[in-house]
Amino acid sequence: MTIRTRFAPSPTGYLHVGGARTALFSWLYAQKQQGQFVLRIEDTDRERSTESSVQVILDGMKWLGLTADEGPFYQTQRYDRYHQVIDDLLAKGLAYRCNCSHERLDQLRETAMANKQKPRYDGHCRNANISADQDHVIRFKNPLDGTVIVDDLIRGKIPFNNQELDDLIIRRTDGNPTYNLTVVVDDADMQISHVIRGDDHLNNTPRQINILTAMGQTPPQYAHLPMILGDDGARLSKRHGAVSVLQYKEEGYLPEALLNYLVRLGWSHGDQEIFSVQEMIDLFDIKDVNKSASAFNNEKCLWLNQQYIIKADPAYLADLMPEYYNKINIDISQGADLIEVIKAHQDRAKTLLEMAQISAYIYQDYQEFDEKAAKKNLRPVARAPLEAIQKALNTLNEWTKESIHQCIIETAEQLEIKMGKIGQPLRVAVVGCAMSPSIDITLQLIGQSAVNRRINKALKYIKKREENA
Repeated sequence: MTIRTRFAPSPTGYLHVGGARTALFSWLYAQKQQGQFVLRIEDTDRERSTESSVQVILDGMKWLGLTADEGPFYQTQRYDRYHQVIDDLLAKGLAYRCNCSHERLDQLRETAMANKQKPRYDGHCRNANISADQDHVIRFKNPLDGTVIVDDLIRGKIPFNNQELDDLIIRRTDGNPTYNLTVVVDDADMQISHVIRGDDHLNNTPRQINILTAMGQTPPQYAHLPMILGDDGARLSKRHGAVSVLQYKEEGYLPEALLNYLVRLGWSHGDQEIFSVQEMIDLFDIKDVNKSASAFNNEKCLWLNQQYIIKADPAYLADLMPEYYNKINIDISQGADLIEVIKAHQDRAKTLLEMAQISAYIYQDYQEFDEKAAKKNLRPVARAPLEAIQKALNTLNEWTKESIHQCIIETAEQLEIKMGKIGQPLRVAVVGCAMSPSIDITLQLIGQSAVNRRINKALKYIKKREENA
């Protein structure tokens, strides 16, 4: 049997991390089994589905590298097929027309709830002969007795009594087919062998199995993933932080880092924390997924992203970084080589956006000194060392890390002071704050003329402090 999985999002919003994890697990299972992964867009909700949401989903999948072997398929392009199946079920007596009013249905629901019973349709129109000319819905004729066993790959065998499953609507009054019908037809037509989805769909599964059986189809195997919770144990939502996949991209996460974090939400392989994509494929087994919910920890995700940045090839990061410099309006077309800038900063940044922010000083003069750093390091006592190092640096014919380092050492020796008495005031002078890579690399990346210009700015600052003293 060829393994075929699918990811079937509804385009009513962004691709959130829960959906991304479902897509990842489905993709991994197909990859591991050398099967096919199908992308299907369930866009039958005409009021809420939008083209922009579709594009956000496609962009999110592309960024994560979860490439589909088939699709995307769109349910709105398959209406003729859904109506064909519905008409066939009607003809075989496996579905029926229902013209119950909203008032009657509301009363049924209120009565059931008052009696502390599960609200369900009572089959009032099951054997009625409702004319097709009347306003009506089509209901599936669910079996009245027996048990549906959902043999879940994660949860094991779960029984559902057919007496608790009502005759669900498969076509609305306006002629639109409903989710539980369309998903069943699609899974059958697309020969989906394994349905991996969130456990919020578990209650739909016995109903869908009954429809598939009525169609003469063999149901796929199901695996229902436990939900993802926030740090506080509540269901994951916007208030827990960035939950859109593309929001992580905007903030400067690496896609492989997010995939690594998502695969560990409910699945593990010993104590291993970091997995390459190939390791995920080789080691993943849906049967190893935990039954209990997982908590999304933003700090852990950020830590993992930092590990990926530290270990990444600088040339790979250099292809990604221009986007983040653009976000903060930094022009990197002139100045230091980007790969060298990345090498100097990649162990200092948790995200690519942060790397752009902390290295912006290389390409653009800072506007103001960090007040605390300037107050501590740009004191009158620092004026003479800064003037001396400025003069020495301006004499350098070769602007290299080695020549800069030697220049600072010699200047410190001549002034008979420790290197820190020059290095830290110099750092604040050229960077604007007290943090940067080693001072020789920092100066090399900034460039000789910019260093001279910024030292002049620091000397003016010191002079002003002296005048106001």
